[in-house]
Amino acid sequence: MTFRVQLTPKTIKERKRLDPQIKKRVDKALLNLKLHPKLSGIKKLSGSHNDWRIRVGDYRIIYEVDDELSLIIVWRIAHRREVYR
Repeated sequence: MTFRVQLTPKTIKERKRLDPQIKKRVDKALLNLKLHPKLSGIKKLSGSHNDWRIRVGDYRIIYEVDDELSLIIVWRIAHRREVYR
């Protein structure tokens, strides 16, 4: 099953500010999420029902999975020291 990936306006701005090399790696990770939103290396955030994170070097992508709608909503793309604030 293929999921749709939806970026919030905040996430679009965060993505634009990334270094080109990091942006390329983040884009690749987002494409992989479409096919496998809960693969190994992807961890569920504690204290939440549908929130997950994927690690891309020192950056993290925080997202929510809606299995009923086959939708992934990306909430944050940020450096690991800033993403959980």
